[in-house]
Amino acid sequence: MSSMEDLLFYTITEGKEMIPLSQFISALRKTGLLTSDPRLRDCVYQMRQSTRDSTGPVMMDKKLFRRCVGNNIMLLTKAFRKKFIIPNFEEFTQQIDKMYDSAQQQEGGQVADYIPQLAKFSPDLWGVSLCTIDGQRHSVGDTKVPFCLQSCVKPLEYAIAVHELGSERVHHFVGKEPSGCKFNKLSLNEDDKPHNPMVNAGAIVISSLIKPHSNKAERFDHVMEFLKSMAGTEYVGFSNATFQSERETGDRNYAIGYYLKEKKCFPDNADMIAALDFYFQLCSIEVTCESGSVMAATLANGGICPITGERVLSAEAVRNTLSLMHSCGMYDFSGQFAFHVGLPAKSGISGAVLLVVPNVMGMMCWSPPLDRLGNSVRGIHFCQELVSHFNFHNYDNLRHFTKKHDPRRRSDDDPNKSVVNLMFAAYSGDVSALRRWGNTPLDDAMQFGHDVVVSVLQQYQCEYTDNNLQCDTEEQKTTLDTLKSIV
Repeated sequence: MSSMEDLLFYTITEGKEMIPLSQFISALRKTGLLTSDPRLRDCVYQMRQSTRDSTGPVMMDKKLFRRCVGNNIMLLTKAFRKKFIIPNFEEFTQQIDKMYDSAQQQEGGQVADYIPQLAKFSPDLWGVSLCTIDGQRHSVGDTKVPFCLQSCVKPLEYAIAVHELGSERVHHFVGKEPSGCKFNKLSLNEDDKPHNPMVNAGAIVISSLIKPHSNKAERFDHVMEFLKSMAGTEYVGFSNATFQSERETGDRNYAIGYYLKEKKCFPDNADMIAALDFYFQLCSIEVTCESGSVMAATLANGGICPITGERVLSAEAVRNTLSLMHSCGMYDFSGQFAFHVGLPAKSGISGAVLLVVPNVMGMMCWSPPLDRLGNSVRGIHFCQELVSHFNFHNYDNLRHFTKKHDPRRRSDDDPNKSVVNLMFAAYSGDVSALRRWGNTPLDDAMQFGHDVVVSVLQQYQCEYTDNNLQCDTEEQKTTLDTLKSIV
């Protein structure tokens, strides 16, 4: 293990015996890892300890590096060898920042005002955070400002319900189809069930299914613990002012509640008013873009929180949640969003858009001005820009499609890649890889006894080096490339 630590050390320092500690932290951030990452807690503690004990700038040598790395050797090796899901993270985030700037120019939309507490937010607020399934993080804009989840809590409470009760039990009370109606309409399907969990009626029924035999405080704490686990213990709060505002202005939701009660949509012995109160509470839970992006990344990662490694949700719960987000998550814009963006998402009237790129990353976009359908104007614009540049649309990877940028692909132009691979080949005893270092195709062919290939290459050298064959430069290059590909 010490040899592996030394190898990683020299990879980071580019062969030097010591570098400033600040240079190591900067290199770490370029991979996408933050010093706030729970997985790096011991590493950061050692760095702070060395800073505290030093009178001047701290230099990192092998001894300090070994202390800092500790149990993180595999994570850091993966990071610095560019084995994360987005290997060229710095280049990727530069493009994200450009998209952020483009969306910021969108000035249309109105801040929701039918819940008085929401109307207090400035229309200029705009933030985007992302978290990959490897825990790479990036944020730009107003990403530390708390805001209420509102309807973005609907897929999360549904996921908790399916995780605990199973799909069959949950869908005994709620459907799976897009409604074709406004999210707060008094409407049920032909079986007298709410159309899906992403409309108000469905979410109110789902809220009655979670811990039905516990008291109100216990039920709320239960969901809060789940959400904190999804967020990797990052900020999850509660706005009592928004909760009270919801209750005072929630006539439509009370009407939906009584309609559901009349149609016997709730489980036996369920308290409709208690279910409504719980629903209002859940809508008033606060996150930031940063903590919300980790929640989205937990969904992208199949229910395992990327920055803690804890399994929070079952695979079944995540699959069903993403399916419904894809078909029903964006109010009356869901079909358009699925067509143009092709990713699972959920919007809320606070201006939030929870976006999931399965097996890649989660994102939280937030800007209060909404379009006429209740979606964030800047958030929608950003999502459309994202899939117009990167091949994240669900059907972008079909054969014969126009190729977009794939940030998951490693770049062969990385100047350090060959050196790093050589060092790891040396460490792992890969003699073949070492022998190939710097070889020409002819060297390799001779070394491994490929006599026919040797003959072809030698004949090529004789004919072309002596200028016996008259052809233009481009034809020579094409022939040589063909021969190299054969080798």
